[in-house]
Amino acid sequence: MVSQDKIASLFQEKFKQSPRWFVAPGRINLIGEHTDYNEGFVMPAAIDKHFLFAVAPNHTSQFYLTALDLNESNSFSLDSLQPGSRWINYLMGVVDSFLKRGKKIGGLSCIFTSTIPAGAGLSSSAALCSGFGYALNEIFGCGLSRLDLALIAQEAEHRFAGTKCGIMDMYASLLSQEGSVMLLDCRSNQHQYLPVHFDDYEFLLIDTKVKHSLNTSGYNDRREACEEGVRILKKEKPAINSLRDVSEAALVSGRSQLNENVFRKCLYVVQEISRTLKAAEHLRSNELKKFGELMYQTHWGLSNDYEVSCEESDWLVRWAAENKVAGARQMGGGFGGCTINLIKKELVSPLKDDVRKKYFATFKKEPEFYSVHLTQGVNELKP
Repeated sequence: MVSQDKIASLFQEKFKQSPRWFVAPGRINLIGEHTDYNEGFVMPAAIDKHFLFAVAPNHTSQFYLTALDLNESNSFSLDSLQPGSRWINYLMGVVDSFLKRGKKIGGLSCIFTSTIPAGAGLSSSAALCSGFGYALNEIFGCGLSRLDLALIAQEAEHRFAGTKCGIMDMYASLLSQEGSVMLLDCRSNQHQYLPVHFDDYEFLLIDTKVKHSLNTSGYNDRREACEEGVRILKKEKPAINSLRDVSEAALVSGRSQLNENVFRKCLYVVQEISRTLKAAEHLRSNELKKFGELMYQTHWGLSNDYEVSCEESDWLVRWAAENKVAGARQMGGGFGGCTINLIKKELVSPLKDDVRKKYFATFKKEPEFYSVHLTQGVNELKP
């Protein structure tokens, strides 16, 4: 990541003014995967991997943007917002949602950099949209709430990037509280903060180095399978509006009406919603081993029923179980990225050495490791 001093110097040289600074974190999700777009529960937290934005209004209708990590600059105008496939389209989508809400904004000059590994399942795109939206809101005094900004960031991914994601990633980036995880109800968009007492444990992320791209990875296909299941089940029970309304017993009783693929996708989601509520109880009572057992159950549901895992993720979770890691699972949308491991602190160093050697021997590539700490949501850095 490029230092703040270097960015400040570059900003002054490029735009002849001093910027305001905003930080937008990535997130982990302890449990509750692919439940957010099914109106279920999730358990995310912001982490100390983040975007850093240097931003200033330029009193025009133009947006001048530089992604330092990509060594790319681009621009667009308020009257030329078109969906596309490059990183700038996420930011166009944010601007478009502000305009659709009738907010008066002008052009910005912006330079940003990031410590969030791309494609690792830590929600870099959500952090990008959330941080940029927060900066727009603050600079132009639009008066939008953090929930409004999460919805705007979600809209940007839906309409300008083509990913029909849920709200969890943006919500966590914007509303997380330092040192806590949140239990988020994705139907009401309300949350409660849960105390965390990990004590002798920490979360270690292991990057498979398999990069995923959600808008081309089959993520949308999984969502459509869930929606098809709801449409079919609703014919018999009109009160069903999402998989949140379906019990496992009701799903099994309606199995004959669903094709096998739709049934298995729905089964995973229904079970995962239940698991997440159980996990919250274990966390409240500090039963970390029981919490970890649920993480393993989630992974094999993701792998066998939801079919969003990969060979490397499955290998890492098997390795974790063999080495008595308390809990492990693939994290994020799937198809690669990181596994999240609940591991005793004293075991981190020796187990990293062990997995590095064995993973390389198996896949001829080295995993990467990220120790993460829980932090607050998007904020402005004051001088």
